[in-house]
Amino acid sequence: MTSQPSMIEPLAERVDRLLLRHAELQRTNALLAEQVAALTQERDSLRSRLQAARARVDALIERLPANQEAP
Repeated sequence: MTSQPSMIEPLAERVDRLLLRHAELQRTNALLAEQVAALTQERDSLRSRLQAARARVDALIERLPANQEAP
């Protein structure tokens, strides 16, 4: 029965490698989730700033005198 331990050993090594890869992927996924959250917050902040800037531009446009015909 020497063939059984020789078959189990490579399988155990492969399982160990898969477990390590799984842990790496979990860490990578957590880092990517943090980046997505940060970028989402930045995007929302930029959208808010853009809306405020548009409102200021619209207010300035409203203050411009109406178009007058040139003589």
